[in-house]
Amino acid sequence: MVEIVVLYGHPSDPAAFEDYHANQRLPLAAKVPDVKRFEAGRVAATPDGSAPPYYRVAELWFDSLESLRASMASPEGEATVADIPNFATGGATVMIAEVD
Repeated sequence: MVEIVVLYGHPSDPAAFEDYHANQRLPLAAKVPDVKRFEAGRVAATPDGSAPPYYRVAELWFDSLESLRASMASPEGEATVADIPNFATGGATVMIAEVD
């Protein structure tokens, strides 16, 4: 399996981010084809007690890298990627990981 990991920086307006995330982002991401698992969460803390470098994290899991690429090339996948600048005022770091 592989996953896309999205790390969202701290937004300029957390309340607006949360509203958009719940009402726009999650329904949009739910339309991406062939997602086997989806998780999202707010970063609560760091082990050393310092300020977390990220505000939220999202993970979308796929059977293979080929499946991920096909899904992200779909109209729904492209719309999900294109939506990031609409609400992620703190920026977003996107990575692809192979799951052990």
